[in-house]
Parts: sequence; structure tokens; C-alpha cells
Amino acid sequence: MTDQTSTAGDGERIGLLRVLGPVHVWALGVGIVLVGEFMGWNFSVGKGGAYGALIACWVIGLLYTCVAMIDSEVTSTVAAAGGQYAQAKHIMGPLMAFNVGLYLVMAYTMLEAADALIVGDLLVILAEQTGYDALDPRPFVVLVIAFLAFLNYRGVFMTLSLNFVITAAAFVSIIILFIGVQPWIPGAVLKHSELLTDLPYGWIGVIASFQFGIWYYLGIEGTCQAAEEVRSPSRSLPLGTMTGIITLLIAATLTWYICTGLIPWEYLGQATVPLYDAARLTGSSMLQVFLFVGTLFAATASANGCINDASRAWFSMGRDRYMPQWFGAVHPRYRTPYRSILFLIPIAVSFAFTGLLDQVITFSILSGLLGYTFMPINMILFRRKWPLGSIKRGYVHPFHPLPAVVLMLLCITTFFATYLGFGLQLLAMMAFYVVVSVWFAKHRYKYVRRADQFTMNWPKPVGY
Repeated sequence: MTDQTSTAGDGERIGLLRVLGPVHVWALGVGIVLVGEFMGWNFSVGKGGAYGALIACWVIGLLYTCVAMIDSEVTSTVAAAGGQYAQAKHIMGPLMAFNVGLYLVMAYTMLEAADALIVGDLLVILAEQTGYDALDPRPFVVLVIAFLAFLNYRGVFMTLSLNFVITAAAFVSIIILFIGVQPWIPGAVLKHSELLTDLPYGWIGVIASFQFGIWYYLGIEGTCQAAEEVRSPSRSLPLGTMTGIITLLIAATLTWYICTGLIPWEYLGQATVPLYDAARLTGSSMLQVFLFVGTLFAATASANGCINDASRAWFSMGRDRYMPQWFGAVHPRYRTPYRSILFLIPIAVSFAFTGLLDQVITFSILSGLLGYTFMPINMILFRRKWPLGSIKRGYVHPFHPLPAVVLMLLCITTFFATYLGFGLQLLAMMAFYVVVSVWFAKHRYKYVRRADQFTMNWPKPVGY
């Protein structure tokens, strides 16, 4: 197949637009993740109780802090679309790059499907509260995905500017709820003394809760997907990513504190929209409206960012011939990877139509977790090949190699946690990635331009 994907009619090469700043990077990372504060995280309560979920919140927060620090250093230096995929291509080689690219696409596409499911479920809940019990959520699922895909098709600046507004509004709704429950007056609204219990399933339940503790932060690494579209990668990527993880750590802790003080852990562990349920239990119609809008905005922002990130990873793989070059097209007017955006729409819709929220979440979590597992090796190799002082870096993360070691240990622990609850799905997913790796090695590797691994436009050595 000839490469019509990145050239204009006059033969001039078309690239992605460099129009984003740190605010857009923050909006991309936090926008994808913040929905995890509104749903999904609470399944960890069902595994380990309220205290187990808090431990998972902070332990997995440490995991993602390591992810954010490592990504900030490597991606501010390896500034190319595809994020971790580009890192793997230039540092570890084609087979690892193919797998990492696929991890990214599947993690974000499954997360997008989960977000669309949440929008549909939220509208069903609202309909039931107003006396209508027969609302079909599927048309709304398709409408949300189609509308956001259209925004992404038309341009990244508009897409992420919108994400900043609705993500900020969703975050503010959590702050408003926190103030509304009067945390400075224990027992007035929050009933922690009555609702908090010991670990119902012991420490094995705490470990099992790690799987869904990931939902608090899953997707913050998506900031790296914007590397080729930011004006100053060495500044914008570290600043947007590190402020993003700080925002999420605050939001996660506030979310746990509010929900566990209002909802019994037995119900909280299976609730679909826990923050919205918490707002309903306060008895304040104003808080209920704020959290309905916040939940809707958070799910929309997440799906919007997921479309952006999944399409960038798929586009990068097409541009590098890891997938058919047809997917490496850049729209001549809007400068977006439009074919990749359109191709992934039916995949997200089909998974959303299953209605299996916990299964879709698990697939997304596991794909993301596989990507995190490669990062410690990638970081160690990066520091060995390009030691500090050899090339200019936009950010240098501290305490190396401690973050890489901690990240690897926490990834292994979380795999074990996932096996406890979703062992069959874990094995099936592993088998899937093994099969596609064999397919790549036998049928696709021959199309890869192997020298591209060594063609990164690295920063000049220090002193030049």
C-alpha cells in the first residue's frame, strides 16, 4: 500500500499541529482519569472494605506517581506521538513497541466504552427518578461516542480546550460536595464512626482491592500521547503530567472520604455512580444536581481524551508500518489522525453494547497494567544508553532507580490481585496478546522499517 497518509497534494509532508500547552496536557491526563473518582474505584470497597479501598487508593497512587515521574522524563526527551509506544520503539525495539502500542489502544478504547456505559446508566437512573422506567441507554452510548469522535476529527485544540472546561467543572463538583457534607463537623452529615468497619476479608481482600484502586488514576499516562502536538514538550509534558497526578491524588482521597462517610460499604462496593449516590443521600437537591452534572462531565471528558489517545497510538503504529499505513493518515485541513479516529469508533461501541461494566473496566485495567510493567525496564535502559549529562532533558525524576523498582513490584502485586478476582479474564487477555505478538512477528514485522528505531531526533548532547 502506498503512503498517502502523511503527504499533501503538492508533495509537502503533513504533520500534527503543535498547538497545545501545559493546560491542555493537564486536561488530557486528568480528563481521562477523573471519571474514576465518580465510578469504578468503589469496586475496590467490595473487595477489601472501606479501609482496604483507602490503602489501595494510596498504594496505587504511589504506583502512578512512579509512572508520572518516569513518563515525564522519557517523554519530554522522546517527544513523539504514541507516547510509551514511541519510547518502546526507540529504546527497546519493534516487538515491544508493537505490544505497548496495542496495550495503549485497548486500554483507552475499553475505557472509552466504560465511559459511554456510565453516561447511559446515569441517564437511566435519572429517568427512573422522574418516573420513566423504560429508557434504553444504547442510543445515548452511540451518540456520545459519535459526537466526541466528531470533535476529535475536527481538531485537537478545540477538543482539549473543551476537555479542560468540563474536567475542571467535574473536579469542582467534588470540592462542592466535600464542602457540602461539612467535614469540619464530625457526625453532622458524615457517619464514619458508624459506617467504617474492620477489614471484612482480611489482608487478602486489601490486595484484591488493588485491581480497582487503579481506576482512580488509570489514564494519566495519556499525557504522553500529546508529545507531538505540544508547543514545548520539555516544559509542557512534565508540568501537565505532574500537576495532573497531584490533582488526582487529592480528588481520590476526597472521594473516598465522602463516600465512605455516607454509604455502607456493602452497597458502596457495587454502586454504579457512588459520588452521585452520596449526593442523593445528603438530601440536598442542589448537591444532587451538581454531582449529576459532574458525573456526566467526567465521563464525557474521559471518553473524549480516550478517543484522542487511542487514535494517536493507532496512528503512530500505522505511520511506522506496524499496522497498515492507511491508518497513518493526517487530515489535510484539520491535521488530525482522522482514519484512526473513525476506525476505532465501532470497536468502542461494540464493547459498550455488552453492558458488562466490570468486565470492560478489567480489560482496560489489565491492558494499562501491562504497559506499566514494561516502563521500569524501559527507564533503566534509557538511563544506561543516555546517562544524565549526555543529552538535555526537560525533566529528571529523582531517586532513580527506586521509582522503577517500586513500579515493578507494585505491578506484580496488582497482577496477583487481578488474578484473585478475574483469573480467567487475565489468562485470556495474556493469550490474546501472545497470539497477536506471533501474528506480528510472522506477518507484519517484514513491513517495519527497522532503521526507524534509531532515527529519533534526540536532543543535542550537553555542551552543543
